[in-house]
Amino acid sequence: MKRIAGSLLALTLVLAACGTAPSAQSTPLAPQAVSGGNIDTWRRQVIYLTLPDRFANGNTANDNLGQPYCFDPNWPLKFHGGDLAGLRSKLSYIKGMGATTLWTTPVYAQVPEVNPGTPGASCGYHGYWPNFRNPGDLAVEPKLGTGSDLGGLITDLHGNGMKYMMDMVANHAGYGASVAQTHPSWFHGNCTGDDVTCPLAGLPDFRQEDGTVANYLTTLSKNWTSAYAIDAIRMDTAKHVPLGYWQGSWVPGVLAARPNTFLLAEAFLTGGASQLKPFYDAGFDSTFNFPLRNALVSSFARAGSLDAVAGSVQDYVGTLGLDRALLTVNLLDNHDVPRFLNEPGYGVAEDEIRRRYHLGLGALFTLPGIPQLYYGNEIGMYGGADPDNRRDMPSWAWTSTGRGGTYSGFLPNPGLTYNLVQKLAGIRTNNPALWKGSYAELWRPNGGTNVFAFYRGYTDSTAASRIVVVFNNNAASASVSLNIGANTGISSADRSSLASRTFDDQAGQGAPATVTSSGGSLTVSLPAKTFAIYKAR
Repeated sequence: MKRIAGSLLALTLVLAACGTAPSAQSTPLAPQAVSGGNIDTWRRQVIYLTLPDRFANGNTANDNLGQPYCFDPNWPLKFHGGDLAGLRSKLSYIKGMGATTLWTTPVYAQVPEVNPGTPGASCGYHGYWPNFRNPGDLAVEPKLGTGSDLGGLITDLHGNGMKYMMDMVANHAGYGASVAQTHPSWFHGNCTGDDVTCPLAGLPDFRQEDGTVANYLTTLSKNWTSAYAIDAIRMDTAKHVPLGYWQGSWVPGVLAARPNTFLLAEAFLTGGASQLKPFYDAGFDSTFNFPLRNALVSSFARAGSLDAVAGSVQDYVGTLGLDRALLTVNLLDNHDVPRFLNEPGYGVAEDEIRRRYHLGLGALFTLPGIPQLYYGNEIGMYGGADPDNRRDMPSWAWTSTGRGGTYSGFLPNPGLTYNLVQKLAGIRTNNPALWKGSYAELWRPNGGTNVFAFYRGYTDSTAASRIVVVFNNNAASASVSLNIGANTGISSADRSSLASRTFDDQAGQGAPATVTSSGGSLTVSLPAKTFAIYKAR
């Protein structure tokens, strides 16, 4: 999302600004296997989002480079010193928790201080206020490092068997950006309402319908993809740009420059999967699953009915189809929404918050789609609305000893959450059913017992991977009998195989270690607020 300059209150309101469900009037592109290469490669990723400025300071010499008055570690709207060198130094930490793709917010050089001399003075520490120029250049924000640092980070990632996702912006430039001053006709005028041509938060809004502007923006993205060995692009504020631009210019342009690039659209839309589908039709490989995120907050963070999650999964799998659903990026939170840990609200005990959060993490790693973690998720970091959800990564996070302490602003004993994330990432990676398998609902509350269960299965010529996942969201223990044998969402071969089978729990969250099906029925009893991931022997 874009950022609004000025008061902290205004910053919290930007998330509600502009944008409706895009129209799908243009002709969809022909379905593709996935632009980012082997489809299984992307299905099995675990994405880790960082704001480089808030992660780790690897080079203090660049803290005050670039635009003046923009470095202030004590002010939440300015740079704090984190950089690309810091990220390079912590790749073993990121890889160690099970993440496989690093997504950084944009590394573009940013505009000067906004609203200088006022209480709301701010700078583009987040990367979304690019100081674009014409002709376009590949200037990296000096406070984050150099082009060599960026190339080195990507090389290090590839050396660790990981991928790099570059965050790009094609909707807008930063406040007062050079290109907005030299080419004012390239931008929409001020307007009100909910439309793709309305500038969001007052940022200079490109006129992509102008061929010259479209060529400028696409060429800029192509140049980045040609200069750096990136693996994926996360496109900011995709819903605020006409779909025709993505389909007719940007998607074919960047794929011509780097054919094996995974394309992920940020379409901040919560009404349902029908709002996401036009972006796939326009050529993107994936979108963020904000409708599911809302359901996870409602069901787990706020202790509601699991009908919300069950219904959301049914919606996106049914609307998008399984192939696209498996590439949809699922999340509990990111830099544009309050952290999941803050969603329960005031007055909820921390032990209860942890139980709800761990349930959410369990769902994130087992439902169809690619899980996305936000830095701090793995150590139980609290955070309210922007910018409170962008706190600095603490120095104690890097060691298991440090993660065993108790700290203000974090769940007690952050190591418990880190260890669970690490375990869940391993379970998902090692079980193809969870990253490329089928999905069949086995139980939903329907106003009754607040349990949600589903089946994930994958079989090929060499092996079978069959998983039953069960969540108990009740305040007391619960028992359900799952009718596997008669569920037509499960293949007939799997139904036959699972009719009498022993299952072993992989999650270790308090559920019985083994359960056995008989006559196609599997009875599962779970303690309150726990989940199980049962793998068929």
